[in-house]
Amino acid sequence: MPTRNIGILTSGGDCPGLNAAIRGVGKPAIGKYGMSLIGFRDGFRGLMQDRIIRLDDELLSGILTSGGTILGTSRDKPNKMPVGDKVLDMTGVMVETYKRHHLDALVCLGGGGTQKNAKLLHDLGLNVVTLPKTIDNDVSMTDVTFGFDTALGIATDAIDKLHSTATSHNRIIVVEIMGHRAGWLALGAGIAGGADVILIPEIPYDLESVANAIRRRTKSGKRFSIVAVAEGAMSADEAKSFTELKALKAETKSKSQRATIKADLTALDNRRGDHTLNLTRDLEKLTGLEARLTILGHLQRGGTPSAADRMLATQLGTAAAQCLEAEQYGVMIASRGDQAVPVPLADVAGKKKLVPADHPLIQTARLTGACLGDV
Repeated sequence: MPTRNIGILTSGGDCPGLNAAIRGVGKPAIGKYGMSLIGFRDGFRGLMQDRIIRLDDELLSGILTSGGTILGTSRDKPNKMPVGDKVLDMTGVMVETYKRHHLDALVCLGGGGTQKNAKLLHDLGLNVVTLPKTIDNDVSMTDVTFGFDTALGIATDAIDKLHSTATSHNRIIVVEIMGHRAGWLALGAGIAGGADVILIPEIPYDLESVANAIRRRTKSGKRFSIVAVAEGAMSADEAKSFTELKALKAETKSKSQRATIKADLTALDNRRGDHTLNLTRDLEKLTGLEARLTILGHLQRGGTPSAADRMLATQLGTAAAQCLEAEQYGVMIASRGDQAVPVPLADVAGKKKLVPADHPLIQTARLTGACLGDV
């Protein structure tokens, strides 16, 4: 039987566990199934530019515990690729690269955007298998994504450390946590770290309700309040404007009007870039307490992957190798309970897994006294 040629790339934001997943795919693909494995540097851009690295057992050795990705990554999209001063559809060039290397399949590691881009290539005839990674935990059809557990631990540890300085100075400490438009990371870290207020995108908040919760704590003799805020959290007014603009964009057929609405959405997003800073200032004014802001930012993406992320990434990676051997393509390897399950890529692409209003963790947060800003 001829050697089967497999390509692999990592796309989107980096996160802990990517190297473990590359190793999880590569070890059985090369060692057990006798496949040849090449990596494309910097995501889909590397596939477009045909920049490769040949992966073997020596290169895969020792990367299990390393953060980041040995292949590099980028957020470039196959059909909207910046080339010079233009943005071009480069999917055809990527198909040519795939054929030039006589690839039998391409493995794509990434979040929601990567799943969508991988499906685009699969629809063009490429054999594709994907793995779900992101600290946001917002990829559809999987219980959890690798990278999430490590980021959750980092954010929780930060909240733990902020408790001591908050109580020493009788302050409000606002901590901004990543997650894009999903609240999994802020909700989990808020509960694990004992935050007094947890604000997530799925539950638009009322500023006065948040201030009242902090005032009640002060009156009861508490010397501090920790406010965990997801980067995508919105006030009720902001959420209303965002929803109305999205609905209007979906209904509008005129290209010029859609462009105007898109510009308005971008402007709203840009204003929200200072959202947590403004929230901190507003809470200081409303409560009369000194307030300080900590933005964790890319700290949450870095460092050594947790044991849980290493196990998950390895399990999903080896399951991907099994799919390659079985010639099962057009799937994402999802985590379901204690199993790694291939699910159709068509059921994943273009969808997000957000925190449901009735999720048990929402109830847990409320029962332990956390204010979610809506009451």
